[in-house]
Amino acid sequence: MPCLVVLLALISPRLALFAMWLFSDVLGDAYDSWIVPLLGFFVLPWTTLAYAGMWSAGTNVVHGFEWFIVGFAFVVDVGSYAGGGSRRAKRD
Repeated sequence: MPCLVVLLALISPRLALFAMWLFSDVLGDAYDSWIVPLLGFFVLPWTTLAYAGMWSAGTNVVHGFEWFIVGFAFVVDVGSYAGGGSRRAKRD
């Protein structure tokens, strides 16, 4: 299952989040409520996916280098919004 999620994440992080929600309990275990993964699905999908993956990868706690991975995913999410805005400005 993890290899399938990684392949889906390369195509679309939202598709991978949906598959994780549908076929596993990782999102439910990593987050205390259902609202955070739902908001993450729409706003920060890479960050939500990275946090859930890092949470389940080790001791069910995100610490150390795992926070770097989550931070990098956050930069990718924010960069996708910033990159889209600069492309729209160049078209106008």
